Amino acid sequence: MKRIKRARVRHEGQRVVTDDVKKLKSLAIEPRLPPGEYMNYYVEPVRIEYYIPRESRFAVETRYLYIPLIDPVVREQDKILKLHMEEDRFVDLIEIMNEYPVHITDILDSYSETMNMYESISRTYDEAQSGNVEQLRSVFYQCEILMDFEPTLAALKFLGDFQSWNLNWLIRRLNALGVDLAASDKTVSLLIKKRNMHWEEQGLDYDERFEILAALFYEQAFPNRGLEYDQEDYFFDIFDTRKKF
Repeated sequence: MKRIKRARVRHEGQRVVTDDVKKLKSLAIEPRLPPGEYMNYYVEPVRIEYYIPRESRFAVETRYLYIPLIDPVVREQDKILKLHMEEDRFVDLIEIMNEYPVHITDILDSYSETMNMYESISRTYDEAQSGNVEQLRSVFYQCEILMDFEPTLAALKFLGDFQSWNLNWLIRRLNALGVDLAASDKTVSLLIKKRNMHWEEQGLDYDERFEILAALFYEQAFPNRGLEYDQEDYFFDIFDTRKKF
């Protein structure tokens, strides 16, 4: 059994630390969810490795970490994002400039260095809407990259956290279409962080299965880091989702 020395997830001040093989093996492969609810989750496979003395070998099993998708909080000035969320629409920045020409200058100023990628996303999204649904996966991977550049001044002023909404929207749509998706470790970490913040803010019940599998994910994805990120940590901006929009 690979011991989990530092992996931990905080929930209401509690730390999850486990190297209990029986506990890990007893975890259900998947959680029980109401029919159709799975679309609102990103699913990350997590390995459970343990030693079998009688056979002198290691065995590996897989459990699935279901991470609920937490949509961004909309501010009063985020009218564009609010409308897209109400209409369940993807935020296409190129289309935003067409629909809201008053914001063209601000958008071009904020996204001058990444506009080529947004143009690519818009073209790829149009292809997906024309029937090539697997292109949505390419849109997702490009949005993952662009998350590293948020928030911009335009996002702070009037766009809001539209990229978080786009990631959630794409995951839900790909789930509904049955298209496989493998998010980056950074994105999975961000989704876990958003979930944990929401759970604490809402005072929701402790979910031991989630906490153990999330701890295992962090140990496997970032084996030398643990979960206590400091302000100067390179990954801090990725994991801290309490952006002041």
